[in-house]
Amino acid sequence: MLKALAGTVERSFAAGAFICMKGESVDYWMGVIDGLGKMASHWTTGKTTSLTGISSGGWFGEGSLLKNEPRRYDVMALRETRVAFMSRSTFTWLMDHSIPFNRYLIAQINERLGQFIGMIENERMLDTDARIARGLAALFNPVLYPGTNRLLQISQEELGYLAGVSRQRANQALKVLEDAGLVRSEYGGINILDLDGLRRFGGE
Repeated sequence: MLKALAGTVERSFAAGAFICMKGESVDYWMGVIDGLGKMASHWTTGKTTSLTGISSGGWFGEGSLLKNEPRRYDVMALRETRVAFMSRSTFTWLMDHSIPFNRYLIAQINERLGQFIGMIENERMLDTDARIARGLAALFNPVLYPGTNRLLQISQEELGYLAGVSRQRANQALKVLEDAGLVRSEYGGINILDLDGLRRFGGE
């Protein structure tokens, strides 16, 4: 524990700031302490692909550290966000000396793989309302995002950014999900009423 703390620093990012950028060298493993980030890929053509949201308690970047390759995506803060940066040397030391850390890392990678496989399936088979429902549900993965509260502090604009749709389209989807009794929009966020229902919404 002391080794991990000594090798980790905290940084804060304003809304709209890049936490990390595609193509840069990977020197840290990062975790969201508080706030909300969007993992995306921005192409030189101007096209942007939203990959996933990263909420409180979520760590990311282990794949690039393990492969020792340039980062392959951007992560942007959607609101003021505090991030923990664990140095590569500390990350490597924990892998070499801590069985619990390795078990956590394997679980993290396995869950992330399952998340992205599910995203590909959703993108190809579901309509926008269902994709937004599944995207909301994905923020409650207990392994990837253990700090997420059922009152999800996310705006319609932020939800649109995560889903790759306009704020107006995200608002339409939320109304559909509210009518289905799955969520309730409240001041400052979205109250998740039926998490299992969100995970199944739009399926067979």
